[in-house]
Amino acid sequence: MTSRENSKDQVSAEQRISEMLQQSKILEAYMNDILVKESTVTRLITEAHLASEAIQELSKNQQEESLVPIGIGIYLKATVPEVRNLLVNVGSGVTIEKSKENTKSYVESKIKEFELALKQLNSQKEQVALRMNQLQNELNSEMQNSQRTPNS
Repeated sequence: MTSRENSKDQVSAEQRISEMLQQSKILEAYMNDILVKESTVTRLITEAHLASEAIQELSKNQQEESLVPIGIGIYLKATVPEVRNLLVNVGSGVTIEKSKENTKSYVESKIKEFELALKQLNSQKEQVALRMNQLQNELNSEMQNSQRTPNS
């Protein structure tokens, strides 16, 4: 191999390594984004389960004393009368009144939506992790081949 061909191969190898490193950075950012979304959806599932339990508890009592959060860890004691209907935020600032039963069904449907979203995020996370491993193996192989190529 001539010195000119060797130099072209070296530049080509460096270019491939650089492209792989760039792809790796993009995949890492995508993985971090997935992890943030996964954390958010997990929190929403927990919150929805708590709401479901609270609605269930409302059904058991005629009147109950409760703590109402007013912000930054400050609560107000309040007496909650018998609850027949609840206000549900359905998005875009729109709130509708629903019966306890309908509200519980709504919460359960949201839990199912969140769980489906979590499954999809887990699937994406697995695919990205697999691609990151493949890319790392390719990068390692390319770097080993690059080091074996004699420098002229």
